[in-house]
Amino acid sequence: MARILLGVTGGISAYKAVELARLAIKAGHSVRVVQTPSATRFVGAATFEGITGAPVLGDEFEADPARGAFPGDPAPDHAPIAHLELVRRADCYAIVPASANTIAKLANGLADNLLTSAALASTAPLVVAPAMNDKMWRHPATQANVETLRLRGATIVPPGEGMLASKGEWGEGRLAEPPEVLAAIDAAIAAPTLRGVHVLVTAGGTREPIDSVRYVGNRSSGRMGFALAEEAARRGADVTVVAANVSLPRSHAIHYVDVETAAEMERATTEGFEHADVLVMAAAVADFRPSAAADTKIKKAGRDRLELDLEPTVDVLASVSAQRRPGQVLVGFAAEHGAGAVSSAREKLQRKGLDAIVVNDISRSDIGFDTDANEVTIVTAGDDQPVPFGPKAEVACAVLDVVERLRRTADIETA
Repeated sequence: MARILLGVTGGISAYKAVELARLAIKAGHSVRVVQTPSATRFVGAATFEGITGAPVLGDEFEADPARGAFPGDPAPDHAPIAHLELVRRADCYAIVPASANTIAKLANGLADNLLTSAALASTAPLVVAPAMNDKMWRHPATQANVETLRLRGATIVPPGEGMLASKGEWGEGRLAEPPEVLAAIDAAIAAPTLRGVHVLVTAGGTREPIDSVRYVGNRSSGRMGFALAEEAARRGADVTVVAANVSLPRSHAIHYVDVETAAEMERATTEGFEHADVLVMAAAVADFRPSAAADTKIKKAGRDRLELDLEPTVDVLASVSAQRRPGQVLVGFAAEHGAGAVSSAREKLQRKGLDAIVVNDISRSDIGFDTDANEVTIVTAGDDQPVPFGPKAEVACAVLDVVERLRRTADIETA
């Protein structure tokens, strides 16, 4: 995979850098670590060495036993200058956590320790994950320094809001969680195969009100749609998600539009589709809704039964498909039950004018709604591509691979 140089500065959240290193290695990356002197007051070098299997460096004049090599690489036959060789080999330089002091140094080009010297010598993508007290984070100097780094091309993983180091303190400044930081690193490393492409993804399940409390809905969690959006962003796309009742964690690199009903989904999707190059319709949109929703809670008392009169909702995907312009790629999802799922999806592909449709067999309890894994078949005009059982992130990769192939075909046809 990739070589990640991990710079760790002083701060209570340095312990999260250990988990980040572990996750990166689990994902197939090799990791080397450099620390500032103050970082060693929070996490010792031996901890990182045990996780990465490589020596940790903290001083510019310290000899590197690995001679700048990452785990799995052959060491050079000479002893190069440590920070120069490390950054020459690195595919990404991630500073996690990044203290206010180090951010100020990076913004102003200071190089008074190994970590900052390595930053000046690096041409690899830079990922910076700040962590500090909320007042330090909000200070105009810190905000200006962060903006300077962003304008130079650095990826900034914003801190979250939560408990801070001092007892009883709460605010913005908490280091982003390791999976979010790793996702930013992966995005920085990835070949930007969708750079400049506007991708619109729908996710989740709509809710159609019965009264002011109850609704008709479905069990879609939005996991598949969010995985697709994150993979598209990783490939460099400009991504918007129309999210119907999704409570999953969100990425700072993606724009979200929250909706509740099928009608709201239609409006937001139609508006976004006007500027989109790709639409991936992963949301589970209700086919029917109560024809008249009560504006108060319907009382149970005195009722033996409650009958609902349902009317069809607008077919959002068919509606936007009718408005498509040349070159736009449309991908739908079909939740089918048991035998005949693929043939039914192929009929939908033709009827709705889609380029591809992703078929879920919801008769299986281990895939589909509200699970972390999926197994699908991607149906296009040319073939049926089975995607084996695996994490939804891997399914998202397969779907986006098909999207890229369809875009290449569309480019040839319109050339």
